[in-house]
Amino acid sequence: MMYPSLPQSFFVGECFDAYRILGAHPAQGPHGEEGWRFNVWAPGATAVEICGGFDGWGPGVPMEKADTGLWSGFIAGLAEGDLYKYRVHGADGSVVLHSDPYAFSTELRPGTASRLTRLDFRFDDSAWMERRDKCRNLPLNIYELHAGSWKQKPNATKPDGSDGWYDYEELARELIPWLLDHHFTHVELLPLAEHPFDGSWGYQTTGYFSVTSRYGSPAQFASFVNACHRMGIGVIMDFVPVHFAANADALARFDGTYLYEYDSDVGHSEWGTCNFNYYRGEIRSFLNSAAALWMDVYHCDGIRMDAISRAIYWQGDPNRGVNEGALNFLRGLNHGLNERWPTGIYTAEDSTNFLKVTAPTRYDGIGFDYKWDMGWMHDTLDYFATPFGERPDAYHKLTFSMQYFYNELYLLALSHDEVVHGKKTIIDKLWGTYEEKCAQLRTLYFYMYTHPGKKLNFMGNEMAHFREWDEKRPLDWDLLKYPFHDSFQKFFAAVSRLYATEPALYDGEYNPDCFEWVACESRAEGVYAWLRKGAGQNLLCVMNTQNTAHKKFPLYLKFPCGAEELLNTEASVWGGADKSRTKTFHTTDGGVYGRDYTLAIDLPAMGSRLFRLSPEALHPEAAQASAALALNQKRKAARAAKTPANKSKK
Repeated sequence: MMYPSLPQSFFVGECFDAYRILGAHPAQGPHGEEGWRFNVWAPGATAVEICGGFDGWGPGVPMEKADTGLWSGFIAGLAEGDLYKYRVHGADGSVVLHSDPYAFSTELRPGTASRLTRLDFRFDDSAWMERRDKCRNLPLNIYELHAGSWKQKPNATKPDGSDGWYDYEELARELIPWLLDHHFTHVELLPLAEHPFDGSWGYQTTGYFSVTSRYGSPAQFASFVNACHRMGIGVIMDFVPVHFAANADALARFDGTYLYEYDSDVGHSEWGTCNFNYYRGEIRSFLNSAAALWMDVYHCDGIRMDAISRAIYWQGDPNRGVNEGALNFLRGLNHGLNERWPTGIYTAEDSTNFLKVTAPTRYDGIGFDYKWDMGWMHDTLDYFATPFGERPDAYHKLTFSMQYFYNELYLLALSHDEVVHGKKTIIDKLWGTYEEKCAQLRTLYFYMYTHPGKKLNFMGNEMAHFREWDEKRPLDWDLLKYPFHDSFQKFFAAVSRLYATEPALYDGEYNPDCFEWVACESRAEGVYAWLRKGAGQNLLCVMNTQNTAHKKFPLYLKFPCGAEELLNTEASVWGGADKSRTKTFHTTDGGVYGRDYTLAIDLPAMGSRLFRLSPEALHPEAAQASAALALNQKRKAARAAKTPANKSKK
């Protein structure tokens, strides 16, 4: 019988839908009989057979080989859900049962067989898909989630927690109200591609096209995405394009040669995994298609790519030089994703200083939409872990981020990596007594949500989780019975709501004209103040990081105004210590350094306050400048909307 052939784009690394040919698909045989067609690329193999439960894992059904290295076969009478593998006779004389690299489902670990699966899911999310956006001038507030340990069913008894896992549909019912209550715009799932070891959290993948069976079927995952979309929540998939698990039954030495991995010392990573060989077009097409599957088949709204520093530099070491093959792959991947799904969000977890990570590919950039700001994360957590008496010397750790912020399109992340392996959780990192940690945690999140840049928080951060994350255990939901933790999750919801509803906190945030320091030299006092500007608004953000209060602290402005309080992190409603009732302040004449007006406000110890500067009280020059900025932003948006091809470009 005639079998399909692979397109030329597959061999040159430009294919984004190889899963439509490779893998197992329902098909008709030469006489019209119903069955399944199998295709696997294994150019070095001397023979390949299809084996499965249908023949008791016996000798298997031989496959035919094309000149391109594509092996094909057909078996009638199989049913969806049947298990199968390929017995690959390798070029090195090995005979190994491998799972299908393009399988759409895999049996639950420790089993490794592939499962016959149809991809005919139903969605009713067209309204969401039409309006979704890269959020360049919109709030982007991401909840990073590990599906197996957010919550678990009561009475789970297995040490690995597997008898307590929610399936994808159950997870949606539990999770979505929590996301809405806390004003998250997107959920980002730790990798759900199939992986053998729970403790890898999905970052050591074996089945790049298989939705992990730990939490249900591919159809149930599609239902999860659909449910999120119906409630206005985007879904971002964590993706691992750098390395794969070295398990012998998966991709490693798949046809008895180094097929997916390098054949030298750079073929192995620091995690004991195999590094992908980006210099083979077929491997680039494999990864392109694996990323595209989430966008195409499952309607995901973006891809977060892990460990990009290990791709940019050989094994992540700048001293070993830039990996040009990896850069070309990443540019091609981002270009292809944007071309096909221009409203998707493509993000890099990258700790390097490599330039133009978020520049468009047409300007020789790598083409990501956002890059995690690892420098901001380290400096912020280091500062808040510093004893109060030593903070004057560390003061500029919190101003440094704005010196480089406009070099890239940054996303501020307090991720799973910061709350494991002895690093302590976010609240436990902070200096001081329990009460001081509680107050400072509110101020830290005030700083995060009023600092320019998109936001991401790992599950548990929003309720001040004290225990380090363990993938085998659910979050400590009983914490919400304690006054501080309950009030903190309500504070988190409030600051998230302000971020979502105050345009000055997100509109034009990558425009230097939309940010201005007001106080950035108050080292001894530990005070910082800055203006956020956007959509005709001016917000004043003031933060006290010392454990002493400041009465009538002077802030010098260029214009007279009134200031109306929007948030006080030390308000009694959050369990704070500030009892003052003054919510509105006005400038007085007199100032310094060309700032001719003074706003004197009270700052509680370790507390922060957010003010809206009253438009009616603005000096005419300030009002005119604010109006001009808002008009300029509207004109830019209008020009972008008139050009469909550029609608979602940087």
